Amino acid sequence: MNAIAMDKNTRSRRFAFMAGAAFLTMLGFSGAPAGNAAPSVKVTPQHHWFQIGRASWYGRLFQGHATANGENFDMHGLTCAHRSLPMGSLVRVTNLSNQKTVVVRVNDRGPIPRSRVIDLSYAAAQYLGFGSNGTASVRLELLKDDPELAQIIFPSSSAVVFPLVPSLVR
Repeated sequence: MNAIAMDKNTRSRRFAFMAGAAFLTMLGFSGAPAGNAAPSVKVTPQHHWFQIGRASWYGRLFQGHATANGENFDMHGLTCAHRSLPMGSLVRVTNLSNQKTVVVRVNDRGPIPRSRVIDLSYAAAQYLGFGSNGTASVRLELLKDDPELAQIIFPSSSAVVFPLVPSLVR
């Protein structure tokens, strides 16, 4: 059939057919998964726990006393007391005034004053640069709440000297 002799209805149907074919072809090139392609992985957002507030430290007065998880308190260890984080959790503490950071393990409950968010061991406070001041504004970030991992990084035996992993202290 001659293109000039085609009626208007046939022309519009042919145009619709060609446009549909072009659309489907473009859909094929758009990256839509083929029948044998692996299904797309659904990414769930990770919720990152953090807390900002005042930190204090405790040391000589509690040296050797039992903590909430049963171990003896060591003021020279990198440990902390927190009201609600699971025992054995690893927490990155950042001093907001000088940006110094240390990773500590939760082994006790506290602090008692409601105006504070965490009690650090003397050694952790020294790393953060406020051992002589008593308190500092800090940011807490939960790294891991897995007690087995905490046991690997912070073993109970005193034969291992910290820091085992230099990246834990900035």
